[in-house]
Amino acid sequence: MSTLKRSFDAGKIKGIVFDKDGTLLDFHATWVPRARAAVMAVADGDETLALAMLQAVGYDANEKRVLGGSILAAGNNLDISLVWARLANKPVDQLEVLLNNMFATSDYGRSVPVKNLTLSLQHLADLGLVLGVATMDSEAGIKATLGEFNCLNLFDYAVGYDSGFGSKPGPGMVLGFCQQTGLRPEQVMVVGDNTHDLYMGQSACAGFNVGVLTGTSTRSELQVDADLVLDSISDLVALWP
Repeated sequence: MSTLKRSFDAGKIKGIVFDKDGTLLDFHATWVPRARAAVMAVADGDETLALAMLQAVGYDANEKRVLGGSILAAGNNLDISLVWARLANKPVDQLEVLLNNMFATSDYGRSVPVKNLTLSLQHLADLGLVLGVATMDSEAGIKATLGEFNCLNLFDYAVGYDSGFGSKPGPGMVLGFCQQTGLRPEQVMVVGDNTHDLYMGQSACAGFNVGVLTGTSTRSELQVDADLVLDSISDLVALWP
């Protein structure tokens, strides 16, 4: 656990908005296989083009990982489509539909949860905290990727980039959570693995912003903007005495 940048008042926080990929799901284990399948489909099997397309959205071929803050790590399916359409010479809208469909099924890769996913969320819910998920994946992708882990019932709020609340790092997803739950922004904690999650929390004036290391960002990348950096969501419950 890193040093707190500002004091944490457990009694003040009443709700938590989680990012999904890299926060609730192991990002690389879940998304690299899906991204590879998608890019090969868009590139019509051309491996050289497919690699160039992956690198263009933030895949580091040498390290075999997605870079924190990159389009693949922090963008939505439209953001990816805008880059891939140019490189593959295909219509953006066609690619966005393709990605939405491919990423909303387990046919191209299974979801891998972070350790103790459902148990951690249940512990937080048992404390009386209201839980939400806000992702740059599609709304359909939330059910497709989290559905098998028996945790969707723990969320009172679940939105994607296509749900009408805007995209990160804007405040809309957090403010939508507040509108639906009746909480004030200062009563909400935002938890994510990328700086765009933290910026979303900051732009919404959330009460506390936490970075986790189960995604694409390093501790040094997150601690600049996070109030606290934790190894994973499993460490959150210890904040409540």
